[in-house]
Amino acid sequence: MQRRLFVRRLLSVMAISFGSLAVKLRAAAERAGIAEKRFGMGIQVDKCIGCGRCVEACKEENAVPLDPFYFRTWVERYIIRADGEVAVTNIDERITAARDAALEREVMRSFFVPKLCNQCDHPPCVQVCPVGATFSTPEGVVLVDDQRCIGCRYCIQACPYGARYLHPVKKTADKCTFCYHRTSKGMLPACVEVCPTQARIFGDLATTASPLTRFRRMNKLSVLKPHLNTEPKVLYSNLDGEVR
Repeated sequence: MQRRLFVRRLLSVMAISFGSLAVKLRAAAERAGIAEKRFGMGIQVDKCIGCGRCVEACKEENAVPLDPFYFRTWVERYIIRADGEVAVTNIDERITAARDAALEREVMRSFFVPKLCNQCDHPPCVQVCPVGATFSTPEGVVLVDDQRCIGCRYCIQACPYGARYLHPVKKTADKCTFCYHRTSKGMLPACVEVCPTQARIFGDLATTASPLTRFRRMNKLSVLKPHLNTEPKVLYSNLDGEVR
């Protein structure tokens, strides 16, 4: 009986000691700058010029089909007319300058909004996947395992941002990955790298040394569809109230 009591007390002391050690190690890791990363992206709407280079770079980098209805990232043009009507179109390099000039007579204001997977902290797509093919990495990036995906489209329907599509060749769900094959090695996503106005900012939300942290501190930020409580990690500055 005494031996059993001794063992129980010993285990309790060891648990407390290990718990204290774990807390100290985690604090030391944070001080040393090796805490877990949390990737995110900031988008400065007022800097986007609608050039479409981000879309082209994304398609080339990630072998996205060239057809205009397949995309990992896209740019929407919002046109607010004098009568209050709002028109939203995806930009296309084939739109002619003459058509744009004709529209200018009716437009009160116009702007561009880049969109992509919001890499949610509470992703609906992960919840509905019946085979666990959609998952979150330790950095908070939502990915799709092509080997496990059965192409059921549940995640495509569940995404409130319209950021997924079914790949026409692989027959699996596809989406933005923050160019995880690049960012996991310390590189920038292709869309961020080619933006001529630096409208996109990529970084680590978990460190104070990140450009994204400075972006958050210096701007009033918004997310898309905040009422859904998905906790997006794509943050917008100067976002117009008409954007949906």
